[in-house]
Amino acid sequence: MTQKTKIQAEAGKQELIITREFDLPVALLFKAHVVPELVEQWMGTKVLKLESKPHGSWQYETTNPQGQVVFRANGVIHECIPDQKITRTFQMEDSPFDVQLEFLEFEALTGATSRLTMHQVFRSVALRDQLLQLPFAKGLNWAHDRLQEVVSQLIEH
Repeated sequence: MTQKTKIQAEAGKQELIITREFDLPVALLFKAHVVPELVEQWMGTKVLKLESKPHGSWQYETTNPQGQVVFRANGVIHECIPDQKITRTFQMEDSPFDVQLEFLEFEALTGATSRLTMHQVFRSVALRDQLLQLPFAKGLNWAHDRLQEVVSQLIEH
């Protein structure tokens, strides 16, 4: 199956450019990133905090069936312009990865379709490449597929 989320990793650069087109209006795509209940549904994680405003912060946590934390990430939101962009930091706790800077841009393609472009900047090429050795692309595609599925249910027919 072809992955719809595209990840561009140019040799020698400490960044990733991630793009995905959705069959969703841009307002709903944006909403999926700022409404805690929606984030929880498509990411399959618990939203402990999500302050979608400049100088706001966020924190997500995933636990296993025994209740043990298996993933926790957090950051600061530097810019949040509805239906246009979010600039934030991203840091996985208890991992070898430093904080990353993320620029999320939301673009309307038509009234019913939109594109998300994520520009992630890493501290080094080595850290970016280390992340790419993990099942990162597969996980991101899964999450974006879930986003499409969950948020499509909000569209009134």
